Amino acid sequence: MLRIKGEFQQVQHWRNEVAHAGWLVEHEGLPFAGVYFDQHVQLPIPVPQRGEVLVKVESASVNPIDWKVQSGALKPFLPSKFPYIPGTDIAGEVVAVGSGVTTLKKGDKVFSWLGLGAGGSLAEFAIAPAKSTVQKPQEIASIEACCLPVAGLTALQSIRDYAGIKVDGNSQANLLITGASGGVGLYAVQIAKLCGAHVTATCGARNMELIKNLGADEVVDYKSAEGAELRSPSGRAYDAVIHCTSGIPWSTFSANLKPVAKVIDLTPNIKSLATTALKKLAMCQQELVPYVLSAKAEDLDLLAELARGGKLRTIIDSQHPLSRAEEAWARSIEGHATGKIVVTA
Repeated sequence: MLRIKGEFQQVQHWRNEVAHAGWLVEHEGLPFAGVYFDQHVQLPIPVPQRGEVLVKVESASVNPIDWKVQSGALKPFLPSKFPYIPGTDIAGEVVAVGSGVTTLKKGDKVFSWLGLGAGGSLAEFAIAPAKSTVQKPQEIASIEACCLPVAGLTALQSIRDYAGIKVDGNSQANLLITGASGGVGLYAVQIAKLCGAHVTATCGARNMELIKNLGADEVVDYKSAEGAELRSPSGRAYDAVIHCTSGIPWSTFSANLKPVAKVIDLTPNIKSLATTALKKLAMCQQELVPYVLSAKAEDLDLLAELARGGKLRTIIDSQHPLSRAEEAWARSIEGHATGKIVVTA
């Protein structure tokens, strides 16, 4: 039986089962380019430690950051070693509770962010930190709830905390959202409209109608001249940009910003971080701000409440069984998904 990062023990109190199926990444690199999944590897069921719960996974969503970790792009920081079980977003049922956990109990339906360092979503059971695990409202399906942690938190926090736009319906901000048909972008459009902002969104031509239906005021084909230049059809300058894609030079943003404005960079790299540093040194009022996710339980609860009330829709691009999780991985790497990619138990 293979062993992965962490200490595991055999567990007898869950229907007398002592093993579960999971997907292991053996070494770094992208699928179909040198890295292979071991299908249905049998692993000891982990035991929750202090501040943790054991969740029987019903569904898990795939995020680009998951396969970027696998590719080795975040070395030497993540992962700490191979092999490991990838993925961070899950929904399921609590089957065991570690010491010190008072907010959750066995039998609770929950959704959770597992953390990049730990991973573990592509398995039948996963250890989840109690501090980033919350109750799932019964009105929300598991395949929807598992999509909320990374994509939902990123959309909410980038708009509210980084761009400084309150979710109160009274904002007069002009907001640009690039890559609006991706997992984060679709949530960002809806949350921005809940704030009251005027939303300009870029996406591919095939998704323009969807983005309009979600509330965007202006939708631009990113392949058009207007889209390539990030110009608002109504000539508006932006107070903030939620930048969900990559490869757009600062000069393109700057030409469309108000004198005091922020571009929130959701996929920062060395080049963009250098631009951020230079602008800070020059005390520019047009800022490029790298985003870092904060797994706050209160924010997960807020997302759940918005979804429960029908104010936040989850768009599912595709569903894949755990036995074919590599198909979900490949779909995400292609970069053309509309909404979220889900792996089901």
